[in-house]
Amino acid sequence: MGTRKDRERQEDLWVAYTDMAVGPGHPYYVRLNEILDGEGFDAFVEKLCARFYAEKLGRPGLTPGIYFRSLMIGYFEGIESERGIAWRLKDSLSLRHFVGIALDEDTPDHSTISRTRRLIDLETHKQVFSWVLGLLADRTLLAGKRIGIDATTLEASAAMRSIVRRDTGESYEEFLTGLAKVSGIATPTREDLARLDRKRKKRTSNQEWKSPTDQDARVAKMKDGSTHLAHKAEHAVDLDTGAVVAVTLQAADLGDTTTMQETLADAGLAVADLIDREAELHPEEEPKVNVEGIEELVADKGYHSGEALEQVKELEVRTYIPEKKQPGKRHWRGKKGQQQAVYQNRQRVGGEYGKKLLRRRGEFVERTFAHCYETGGMRRCTLHGRKNILKRLLIHVGAFNISLVLRRMLGAGKPRELANRVAELPSGAMERLINFFRYKNAGNSNLRSANTPQRTGHFITVRWNTGWEMVSCTTGR
Repeated sequence: MGTRKDRERQEDLWVAYTDMAVGPGHPYYVRLNEILDGEGFDAFVEKLCARFYAEKLGRPGLTPGIYFRSLMIGYFEGIESERGIAWRLKDSLSLRHFVGIALDEDTPDHSTISRTRRLIDLETHKQVFSWVLGLLADRTLLAGKRIGIDATTLEASAAMRSIVRRDTGESYEEFLTGLAKVSGIATPTREDLARLDRKRKKRTSNQEWKSPTDQDARVAKMKDGSTHLAHKAEHAVDLDTGAVVAVTLQAADLGDTTTMQETLADAGLAVADLIDREAELHPEEEPKVNVEGIEELVADKGYHSGEALEQVKELEVRTYIPEKKQPGKRHWRGKKGQQQAVYQNRQRVGGEYGKKLLRRRGEFVERTFAHCYETGGMRRCTLHGRKNILKRLLIHVGAFNISLVLRRMLGAGKPRELANRVAELPSGAMERLINFFRYKNAGNSNLRSANTPQRTGHFITVRWNTGWEMVSCTTGR
């Protein structure tokens, strides 16, 4: 038996490349690379980002293909920060193989990834997201007819205790100290300041306060009821396939009826681009994306207002938005267009088809939030500024869209899910065999006479090679 002390030795100064440990590669990332390479992803992004790179100037920059794949790792591995992505990339042989970094090359650190993100503009990230939508359209995973819109809050990388006044720049504690001195307390203690703060009616208004580290963050109430500086991510989701057609990042203090127009416009432009793309690339084939564009919009009651419904109606899009309970009777004087839009929407929501669409919205739209922000690791932002966060968000949600292709191919949308499904195969096969033998023995027992002794021991051994390990299960009854 070997011991740890026997293995202690000084590392060799030179190691041959052929002697390095090489992993077989994770099957999920192998298939993902086959998709990206088959569609020419690297050539596309290199052509797209060529203007941001110099031919010969200083240290070579991070290859566009490696950069965008690194951000995708954030979704597939559930990592929120670029620092965590860099650490995971350095630690994993499978991820090295996925991004295309050889064993004798160093992986990029977080500062290199961050600098590349700042170098490449927002419009380029949007074009990469559009490329992913084209990938889905080619595989009939995007219809573009029925769209569901909803929003969720993302916690900003800024603390409430650091907010300052917009007019004077003083901190919250300095502001309370000034109020205490005006009220007659010469040297206020922390208890005095806390008591004074509780008595104030409106304590943190976005019109009066801001974060010095993230100017775009806004004070908002989170899903758990707590108050934080936050941003609002809004998704437009295809209700036929679950693909995210458009994603926008809004100020957290803006109402849903205010931000809906921008998200719907981005989704409409994305679908229109896909229609033109299909007409150019496959003019003789039957269209896979709805040639009429977006026809139906589904949202929750937070998006309901007469003005918003009228604006959507002018776009020739039918709405299915539940109506808020009004405290009294509404007056429509001078608002005939809003009245007509509200009544038509109310009639559609009350029908069976409308109720079915609302159920699909709850299923598909909420699922994107769970995958992208809960298990995807981006519920809390680690970047500052709307543009920086939106760049990361576009590639993060784009990776979610790519996972729909892999879910159809492998039955799993993430590497961990694939490993769990493979691990469940032996138990599933064993259960089927047990049920088969029980059914067979039950059938044979009907043919035996009452005096015929029955065998009581049946042992079944199942061995299954999962690709990573050999599993052996034995059972008896």
